Amino acid sequence: MDFEQQLISKIFGLGKLFVLLFLCMRDEDWNNTHPVIQAGYKPQYYRTRILSTVFGKLCYWRTYLYSTTSIGGYYPLDIELGLPLDGFSMLVRSYAVRIATKVSYAQTVLILSMFLQCSPSQKTIEEMVLGLGRHTAEWFESAPKPDGDGDVLIIQIDSKASPTATDEELAKRRGKRVDNPHSGSARHRGRTKRKRLGSKKRRKKGDKSKNGKMATIVVMYTLKRSEDGSLEGPVNKKVYASYAPKRHAVAIARREADKRGFTEQSGKLVQIITDGDNDLDRYIGDFFSKALHTIDVFHVTEYLWDAGMCLYKEGSDELVEWVDAQKEVLYDGRVSEIIEEIERLLGVLPNSGPGMKNRRERLEKAKNYLDKRRDKMDYKSLRDQDLEISSGAVEGAVNYVIAKRFDNGGMRWIKERAEALLQLRCIEVNDDWNDFISFVHDKTSKQAQQKGVNFFLKSSVPAPLPTYGIN
Repeated sequence: MDFEQQLISKIFGLGKLFVLLFLCMRDEDWNNTHPVIQAGYKPQYYRTRILSTVFGKLCYWRTYLYSTTSIGGYYPLDIELGLPLDGFSMLVRSYAVRIATKVSYAQTVLILSMFLQCSPSQKTIEEMVLGLGRHTAEWFESAPKPDGDGDVLIIQIDSKASPTATDEELAKRRGKRVDNPHSGSARHRGRTKRKRLGSKKRRKKGDKSKNGKMATIVVMYTLKRSEDGSLEGPVNKKVYASYAPKRHAVAIARREADKRGFTEQSGKLVQIITDGDNDLDRYIGDFFSKALHTIDVFHVTEYLWDAGMCLYKEGSDELVEWVDAQKEVLYDGRVSEIIEEIERLLGVLPNSGPGMKNRRERLEKAKNYLDKRRDKMDYKSLRDQDLEISSGAVEGAVNYVIAKRFDNGGMRWIKERAEALLQLRCIEVNDDWNDFISFVHDKTSKQAQQKGVNFFLKSSVPAPLPTYGIN
């Protein structure tokens, strides 16, 4: 163990020397290939800088061109190599942010410290996330379409709430910190804070502290027709999620469908599966007027179970038998018969009595849900065509993409800050991370070379929520 620990530090030290040699050679090469400095600038050689690399922090020297006609200047080597002014190489930034899409910022610091010689702070990692998050919208729009798509496009849409900070919580978080009367004793600081803020209000039964804000998630993939006529897949599955209004997510789905060649005029089949959300139904009508809209069959069966529990005791054999009978009718494409059955039950249930009002309301709700969406529940026809009847892919994505990273104990998000991390997490899940980092590196480097200015890739201010398809 001692040998490995000592070897690691020496190998990292050797790596820093190689990086330093590379930087010195590139700076010397730039000076040799630019003997004439552009008008209005004068060189100042050997300006030092600290740079954090995967091998650790190092100090290097490079030429600075300062303006003779105005204030300021720039470092040509940093522009040529695409090095931002915030002091981190793109590889360190890529590692830090990619890990942060998986685990908390605190855990990211721990992981980086274990495998690298140093780690950015939690605050710096969040600023890296916000900085890269400003480029996600352009990436999704410019990303090339996947190769080898199938014959049928499947789009599944769902929503998930994550806990967000209330105004009161933000005021406490941003307030001035009280001095600790006993240095080194955190418990005394806590006592002072509790005395200043007063005791917490006791929550009433039913009160929720989550203050959840919805994120809409879209899963898209294609199904490819095999020789025997069945549809195989999924092919080229991609995920997109945003805290922007639901209309934005549907508009993004329309843009990506067009990019894949499934335009409204193409004649290709597009199937959309949702849970029957009224807003999504309206937006799908706006953007996918020719698509086949299907209600997830498992959401329908939940209504059947709820309706059955208005008649039979929960867990009873009678309840299971009744629901199984209705499911058989449902899968056979005879939704109208289920609606008639619920109407019959409403007719025989007493109008008054213990719990009868609640039972009738639940039965009425189930009937209205089915009646309004009966044209989207022809599951027999869908199964005959080997199409989707459930939204298992997006249900899994809701859990994996949003819940596991954004809905853990003690978390309180600000939507705009969570948005950057959420979109970066989608890019990572889509296995597009390296392409995205190359895209940002090339874009920022090109802009810096065209304008002749050094740039930052960190940001302390989040970008506003996207508005594509909303305005």
